[in-house]
Amino acid sequence: MAIAHQNDPDLIAQLLADPGTWVIVGLSQNTRRTAHRVAQWLQVEQNKRIIPVHPRAEEVFGEQGYATLADLPDQDIKVVDCFVNSDLVGDIVDQAIEQRDRLSIDAVWMQLGVVDEDAADRARAAGLGVIMDTCPKIEARRLGSLGAVR
Repeated sequence: MAIAHQNDPDLIAQLLADPGTWVIVGLSQNTRRTAHRVAQWLQVEQNKRIIPVHPRAEEVFGEQGYATLADLPDQDIKVVDCFVNSDLVGDIVDQAIEQRDRLSIDAVWMQLGVVDEDAADRARAAGLGVIMDTCPKIEARRLGSLGAVR
């Protein structure tokens, strides 16, 4: 029996402190979606480049959107941040694994409420860092109160 995933606080702090690019899967121009608010926070308050990935491939916050991770041009991606339902995240994680070397992906972040233990196991086995069932904005506030992230 697999052991339930536990988020590594050091990995969370490292990912939040790194200036690298975050792909936001599920980001569209829909301002009512949490993905929109978190992506804006990452871009404006955390000075991170964000890349929207959504089936409509919409431009968001001045950044070109792409329909899938495979559509992204070669570049270094720090985090693939997944704003999709738990039943869909396994496919996104598999795409991240498939594109890991080409895009230099370091980690997969599954948002608050998004849980897929099997996908997390596959990502870790492929050498990706995994954060699951939490939000970077929440974690930054928590770490900020501890003095780790400003």
